[in-house]
Amino acid sequence: MQNFNWYRTDLIDESEEVVVHQTKEQKERLKQSSGVQIEDRTAGRVKITDVLVDAEGEKQISKKEGQYITLSVPTLTLEDQDGFTQLEQELLGNFKKMHESLSWQENDKILIIGLGNRTITPDAIGPYLIDHLHSLDAIDDKFVMYAPGVTGQTGYETGEFVAAIAERLKPKLVIVVDALATRASNRLCKTIQLTNTGIHPGSGVGNQRQEISYEMLGIPVTAIGIPTVVDAPVLIADAVEVMLRSIAARVAERSNPSSKLSLSSWQPNIDKELDMSLVEPIFGEWATWTKEERQQLFEETFAGSHRQLMVTPKEADYWIDRYANLVASMLMNWASDL
Repeated sequence: MQNFNWYRTDLIDESEEVVVHQTKEQKERLKQSSGVQIEDRTAGRVKITDVLVDAEGEKQISKKEGQYITLSVPTLTLEDQDGFTQLEQELLGNFKKMHESLSWQENDKILIIGLGNRTITPDAIGPYLIDHLHSLDAIDDKFVMYAPGVTGQTGYETGEFVAAIAERLKPKLVIVVDALATRASNRLCKTIQLTNTGIHPGSGVGNQRQEISYEMLGIPVTAIGIPTVVDAPVLIADAVEVMLRSIAARVAERSNPSSKLSLSSWQPNIDKELDMSLVEPIFGEWATWTKEERQQLFEETFAGSHRQLMVTPKEADYWIDRYANLVASMLMNWASDL
Protein backbone atom coordinates (compact mmCIF):
# COMPACT_ATOMS: atom_id res chain seq x y z
CA MET A 1 0.00 0.00 0.00
CA GLN A 2 1.08 3.58 -0.50
CA ASN A 3 2.21 5.49 2.56
CA PHE A 4 -0.71 7.85 3.12
CA ASN A 5 -0.80 10.21 6.09
CA TRP A 6 -4.56 10.52 5.90
CA TYR A 7 -5.79 10.91 9.47
CA ARG A 8 -7.89 13.98 10.08
CA THR A 9 -7.41 14.81 13.72
CA ASP A 10 -6.70 17.83 15.89
CA LEU A 11 -5.88 15.73 18.97
CA ILE A 12 -2.18 15.35 19.67
CA ASP A 13 -2.58 11.98 21.38
CA GLU A 14 -4.09 10.66 18.12
CA SER A 15 -1.20 11.83 15.97
CA GLU A 16 0.72 8.94 14.45
CA GLU A 17 3.97 9.88 16.19
CA VAL A 18 2.31 9.62 19.62
CA VAL A 19 0.00 6.65 18.94
CA VAL A 20 2.89 4.35 18.00
CA HIS A 21 4.58 5.01 21.36
CA GLN A 22 2.03 3.50 23.73
CA THR A 23 4.15 1.49 26.20
CA LYS A 24 6.15 3.06 29.01
CA GLU A 25 9.44 2.05 27.37
CA GLN A 26 8.38 3.44 23.98
CA LYS A 27 7.33 6.75 25.54
CA GLU A 28 10.68 7.03 27.33
CA ARG A 29 12.52 6.44 24.05
CA LEU A 30 10.33 9.05 22.35
CA LYS A 31 11.17 11.54 25.12
CA GLN A 32 14.91 10.89 24.85
CA SER A 33 15.08 10.86 21.06
CA SER A 34 12.66 13.56 19.99
CA GLY A 35 11.93 15.94 22.86
CA VAL A 36 8.38 14.74 23.49
CA GLN A 37 7.27 13.88 27.02
CA ILE A 38 4.02 11.93 27.48
CA GLU A 39 2.31 11.37 30.83
CA ASP A 40 -0.90 9.37 31.24
CA ARG A 41 -2.94 9.50 34.43
CA THR A 42 -6.48 8.98 35.66
CA ALA A 43 -8.56 11.17 37.97
CA GLY A 44 -11.82 9.47 38.88
CA ARG A 45 -13.45 8.64 35.54
CA VAL A 46 -11.36 11.14 33.59
CA LYS A 47 -8.42 9.86 31.56
CA ILE A 48 -5.74 12.53 31.14
CA THR A 49 -2.87 12.62 28.66
CA ASP A 50 -0.32 15.40 29.19
CA VAL A 51 2.10 15.94 26.30
CA LEU A 52 5.03 18.38 26.50
CA VAL A 53 6.77 19.20 23.22
CA ASP A 54 10.07 21.09 23.23
CA ALA A 55 11.88 22.74 20.31
CA GLU A 56 13.44 19.47 19.17
CA GLY A 57 10.14 17.65 19.53
CA GLU A 58 8.44 20.24 17.32
CA LYS A 59 10.81 19.32 14.49
CA GLN A 60 10.30 15.60 15.01
CA ILE A 61 6.50 15.32 15.24
CA SER A 62 5.37 18.53 13.48
CA LYS A 63 3.44 19.76 16.51
CA LYS A 64 4.14 23.20 17.94
CA GLU A 65 6.30 23.53 21.03
CA GLY A 66 4.16 23.72 24.15
CA GLN A 67 1.80 21.75 26.35
CA TYR A 68 -1.16 19.67 25.19
CA ILE A 69 -3.62 18.17 27.69
CA THR A 70 -6.44 15.87 26.62
CA LEU A 71 -9.18 14.91 29.06
CA SER A 72 -11.57 12.10 28.18
CA VAL A 73 -14.48 10.24 29.79
CA PRO A 74 -14.90 7.15 27.54
CA THR A 75 -18.32 6.20 28.98
CA LEU A 76 -19.81 9.71 28.88
CA THR A 77 -23.44 10.08 27.80
CA LEU A 78 -25.71 13.10 27.52
CA GLU A 79 -27.51 12.11 30.74
CA ASP A 80 -24.28 11.51 32.66
CA GLN A 81 -24.18 14.52 34.99
CA ASP A 82 -21.47 12.93 37.15
CA GLY A 83 -19.24 12.48 34.10
CA PHE A 84 -19.69 16.09 32.99
CA THR A 85 -19.04 17.32 36.54
CA GLN A 86 -15.79 15.38 36.81
CA LEU A 87 -14.73 16.52 33.36
CA GLU A 88 -15.36 20.17 34.25
CA GLN A 89 -13.45 19.84 37.53
CA GLU A 90 -10.41 18.35 35.80
CA LEU A 91 -10.57 20.95 33.04
CA LEU A 92 -10.65 23.71 35.66
CA GLY A 93 -7.74 22.24 37.61
CA ASN A 94 -5.55 21.83 34.54
CA PHE A 95 -6.55 25.25 33.21
CA LYS A 96 -5.52 26.89 36.49
CA LYS A 97 -2.21 25.04 36.51
CA MET A 98 -1.45 26.01 32.92
CA HIS A 99 -1.90 29.71 33.73
CA GLU A 100 -0.49 29.90 37.25
CA SER A 101 2.62 31.73 35.99
CA LEU A 102 0.54 34.70 34.79
CA SER A 103 0.35 37.63 37.22
CA TRP A 104 -2.91 39.55 37.09
CA GLN A 105 -3.57 43.25 37.60
CA GLU A 106 -6.96 44.76 38.37
CA ASN A 107 -7.56 46.14 34.87
CA ASP A 108 -6.24 43.18 32.89
CA LYS A 109 -8.61 41.88 30.22
CA ILE A 110 -9.21 38.37 28.88
CA LEU A 111 -10.33 38.04 25.27
CA ILE A 112 -12.53 34.99 24.63
CA ILE A 113 -12.99 34.00 20.99
CA GLY A 114 -15.70 31.52 20.02
CA LEU A 115 -14.65 30.08 16.66
CA GLY A 116 -16.96 28.23 14.30
CA ASN A 117 -19.97 28.46 12.04
CA ARG A 118 -23.16 29.01 14.03
CA THR A 119 -25.31 27.58 11.21
CA ILE A 120 -23.51 24.20 11.17
CA THR A 121 -24.29 22.43 14.44
CA PRO A 122 -21.08 20.40 15.01
CA ASP A 123 -19.03 23.54 14.30
CA ALA A 124 -21.05 25.85 16.56
CA ILE A 125 -19.38 25.18 19.92
CA GLY A 126 -17.57 28.55 19.87
CA PRO A 127 -20.60 30.77 19.13
CA TYR A 128 -22.71 28.75 21.60
CA LEU A 129 -20.10 29.35 24.29
CA ILE A 130 -20.26 33.10 23.74
CA ASP A 131 -24.06 32.93 24.03
CA HIS A 132 -23.79 31.05 27.33
CA LEU A 133 -21.30 33.55 28.73
CA HIS A 134 -23.53 36.48 27.78
CA SER A 135 -26.51 34.79 29.44
CA LEU A 136 -24.77 34.42 32.79
CA ASP A 137 -25.71 36.99 35.43
CA ALA A 138 -22.22 37.22 36.88
CA ILE A 139 -20.38 38.34 33.76
CA ASP A 140 -16.85 39.18 34.85
CA ASP A 141 -15.57 42.61 33.78
CA LYS A 142 -12.33 40.96 32.78
CA PHE A 143 -14.00 39.11 29.91
CA VAL A 144 -14.38 40.50 26.41
CA MET A 145 -16.20 37.99 24.19
CA TYR A 146 -16.55 37.71 20.43
CA ALA A 147 -17.70 35.12 17.88
CA PRO A 148 -16.17 36.19 14.54
CA GLY A 149 -17.85 33.58 12.34
CA VAL A 150 -15.85 31.86 9.61
CA THR A 151 -14.05 33.15 6.54
CA GLY A 152 -16.71 31.66 4.25
CA GLN A 153 -19.32 33.88 5.91
CA THR A 154 -17.34 37.10 6.34
CA GLY A 155 -14.87 36.96 3.47
CA TYR A 156 -12.18 37.93 5.95
CA GLU A 157 -9.54 35.86 7.72
CA THR A 158 -10.72 34.99 11.22
CA GLY A 159 -7.17 35.37 12.51
CA GLU A 160 -7.07 38.96 11.26
CA PHE A 161 -10.32 39.73 13.10
CA VAL A 162 -8.78 38.40 16.30
CA ALA A 163 -5.51 40.27 15.71
CA ALA A 164 -7.37 43.56 15.22
CA ILE A 165 -9.36 43.12 18.44
CA ALA A 166 -6.27 42.09 20.38
CA GLU A 167 -4.34 45.09 19.08
CA ARG A 168 -7.09 47.45 20.27
CA LEU A 169 -7.87 45.68 23.56
CA LYS A 170 -4.36 44.52 24.53
CA PRO A 171 -5.62 41.62 26.69
CA LYS A 172 -3.47 39.68 29.12
CA LEU A 173 -4.66 36.38 27.65
CA VAL A 174 -6.59 35.17 24.60
CA ILE A 175 -8.77 32.07 25.01
CA VAL A 176 -9.96 30.41 21.81
CA VAL A 177 -12.69 27.74 21.80
CA ASP A 178 -13.41 25.63 18.73
CA ALA A 179 -14.75 22.29 17.48
CA LEU A 180 -12.14 19.68 16.56
CA ALA A 181 -11.89 16.56 14.42
CA THR A 182 -10.99 13.15 15.84
CA ARG A 183 -9.85 9.95 14.18
CA ALA A 184 -11.63 7.70 16.71
CA SER A 185 -15.42 7.46 16.68
CA ASN A 186 -15.53 6.49 20.36
CA ARG A 187 -14.03 9.87 21.30
CA LEU A 188 -16.68 11.99 19.62
CA CYS A 189 -18.01 14.51 22.16
CA LYS A 190 -16.23 12.69 25.00
CA THR A 191 -12.91 14.52 24.99
CA ILE A 192 -11.55 18.02 25.60
CA GLN A 193 -8.13 19.22 24.46
CA LEU A 194 -6.40 22.11 26.19
CA THR A 195 -3.21 23.66 24.80
CA ASN A 196 -1.11 26.80 25.17
CA THR A 197 0.10 26.65 21.56
CA GLY A 198 -2.85 28.41 19.95
CA ILE A 199 -4.92 26.98 17.11
CA HIS A 200 -5.19 26.62 13.32
CA PRO A 201 -8.94 27.09 12.60
CA GLY A 202 -10.31 24.37 10.31
CA SER A 203 -7.11 22.32 10.16
CA GLY A 204 -8.80 19.09 11.27
CA VAL A 205 -11.10 19.08 8.23
CA GLY A 206 -8.50 20.27 5.75
CA ASN A 207 -9.38 23.99 5.76
CA GLN A 208 -6.07 25.58 6.71
CA ARG A 209 -6.62 29.16 7.88
CA GLN A 210 -4.33 31.68 9.51
CA GLU A 211 -3.23 30.49 12.94
CA ILE A 212 -4.14 32.26 16.17
CA SER A 213 -1.13 32.03 18.46
CA TYR A 214 1.40 33.90 20.57
CA GLU A 215 3.66 34.19 17.53
CA MET A 216 0.90 35.99 15.64
CA LEU A 217 -0.53 38.18 18.42
CA GLY A 218 2.36 38.65 20.84
CA ILE A 219 -0.09 37.60 23.58
CA PRO A 220 -0.45 34.18 25.26
CA VAL A 221 -3.12 32.12 23.49
CA THR A 222 -4.86 29.13 25.06
CA ALA A 223 -7.06 26.90 22.93
CA ILE A 224 -9.89 24.67 24.17
CA GLY A 225 -11.29 22.19 21.67
CA ILE A 226 -13.96 19.50 21.67
CA PRO A 227 -13.94 16.82 18.91
CA THR A 228 -17.37 16.77 17.26
CA VAL A 229 -16.66 15.20 13.84
CA VAL A 230 -14.87 12.12 12.52
CA ASP A 231 -13.77 11.16 9.00
CA ALA A 232 -16.23 8.70 7.37
CA PRO A 233 -13.64 6.01 6.45
CA VAL A 234 -12.75 5.80 10.15
CA LEU A 235 -16.29 4.64 10.92
CA ILE A 236 -15.99 1.93 8.27
CA ALA A 237 -12.69 0.76 9.74
CA ASP A 238 -14.16 0.77 13.26
CA ALA A 239 -17.17 -1.29 12.14
CA VAL A 240 -14.96 -3.85 10.39
CA GLU A 241 -12.70 -4.05 13.45
CA VAL A 242 -15.67 -4.84 15.71
CA MET A 243 -17.01 -7.41 13.22
CA LEU A 244 -13.67 -9.22 12.87
CA ARG A 245 -13.06 -9.27 16.62
CA SER A 246 -16.59 -10.52 17.26
CA ILE A 247 -16.16 -13.41 14.83
CA ALA A 248 -12.70 -14.22 16.21
CA ALA A 249 -14.14 -14.28 19.73
CA ARG A 250 -16.98 -16.59 18.66
CA VAL A 251 -14.55 -18.97 16.99
CA ALA A 252 -12.27 -18.97 20.03
CA GLU A 253 -15.10 -19.50 22.52
CA ARG A 254 -17.37 -21.85 20.57
CA SER A 255 -16.14 -24.80 22.63
CA ASN A 256 -16.70 -22.93 25.89
CA PRO A 257 -19.48 -24.73 27.85
CA SER A 258 -20.84 -21.43 29.14
CA SER A 259 -21.75 -20.40 25.60
CA LYS A 260 -23.91 -23.50 25.23
CA LEU A 261 -25.65 -23.01 28.59
CA SER A 262 -26.60 -19.39 27.99
CA LEU A 263 -30.39 -18.88 27.94
CA SER A 264 -30.14 -15.55 26.13
CA SER A 265 -28.28 -14.47 23.03
CA TRP A 266 -24.61 -15.10 23.77
CA GLN A 267 -22.31 -12.11 23.34
CA PRO A 268 -18.60 -12.87 22.93
CA ASN A 269 -16.01 -10.81 24.80
CA ILE A 270 -14.27 -8.77 22.09
CA ASP A 271 -12.26 -6.58 24.48
CA LYS A 272 -9.82 -9.28 25.55
CA GLU A 273 -6.68 -10.33 23.67
CA LEU A 274 -7.77 -12.27 20.57
CA ASP A 275 -5.98 -14.43 18.02
CA MET A 276 -7.01 -12.77 14.76
CA SER A 277 -5.46 -15.58 12.72
CA LEU A 278 -8.64 -17.53 13.57
CA VAL A 279 -10.57 -15.49 10.99
CA GLU A 280 -7.87 -15.63 8.30
CA PRO A 281 -9.41 -18.74 6.65
CA ILE A 282 -12.68 -16.80 6.32
CA PHE A 283 -11.53 -13.33 5.26
CA GLY A 284 -7.95 -13.83 4.10
CA GLU A 285 -4.67 -12.32 5.22
CA TRP A 286 -5.98 -8.75 5.51
CA ALA A 287 -8.04 -9.77 8.54
CA THR A 288 -4.79 -10.18 10.50
CA TRP A 289 -3.55 -6.69 9.65
CA THR A 290 -3.41 -4.05 12.36
CA LYS A 291 -6.32 -1.65 12.66
CA GLU A 292 -4.11 1.16 11.34
CA GLU A 293 -3.22 -0.87 8.22
CA ARG A 294 -6.89 -1.56 7.53
CA GLN A 295 -7.73 2.12 8.01
CA GLN A 296 -5.12 2.99 5.42
CA LEU A 297 -6.61 0.42 3.05
CA PHE A 298 -10.08 1.95 3.41
CA GLU A 299 -8.72 5.43 2.83
CA GLU A 300 -7.06 4.34 -0.40
CA THR A 301 -10.23 2.48 -1.45
CA PHE A 302 -12.58 5.38 -0.74
CA ALA A 303 -10.30 8.17 -1.94
CA GLY A 304 -12.37 10.71 -3.86
CA SER A 305 -15.84 11.92 -2.95
CA HIS A 306 -16.03 9.74 0.16
CA ARG A 307 -12.88 11.43 1.43
CA GLN A 308 -14.86 14.60 2.03
CA LEU A 309 -17.50 13.07 4.31
CA MET A 310 -17.38 14.03 7.98
CA VAL A 311 -19.74 12.41 10.49
CA THR A 312 -21.18 13.77 13.73
CA PRO A 313 -23.52 12.25 16.39
CA LYS A 314 -27.24 12.64 15.70
CA GLU A 315 -27.59 14.38 19.09
CA ALA A 316 -24.88 16.90 18.13
CA ASP A 317 -27.01 19.90 19.09
CA TYR A 318 -27.41 18.59 22.65
CA TRP A 319 -23.71 17.73 22.96
CA ILE A 320 -22.68 21.18 21.72
CA ASP A 321 -25.00 22.91 24.18
CA ARG A 322 -23.71 20.82 27.11
CA TYR A 323 -20.09 21.53 26.29
CA ALA A 324 -20.72 25.23 25.75
CA ASN A 325 -22.29 25.33 29.21
CA LEU A 326 -19.44 23.29 30.72
CA VAL A 327 -16.69 25.52 29.32
CA ALA A 328 -18.58 28.71 30.24
CA SER A 329 -19.01 27.48 33.82
CA MET A 330 -15.33 26.52 34.03
CA LEU A 331 -14.18 29.93 32.78
CA MET A 332 -16.40 31.78 35.24
CA ASN A 333 -15.11 29.67 38.14
CA TRP A 334 -11.53 30.27 37.04
CA ALA A 335 -12.01 34.04 36.64
CA SER A 336 -13.62 34.33 40.08
CA ASP A 337 -10.29 33.39 41.68
CA LEU A 338 -8.17 35.93 39.78
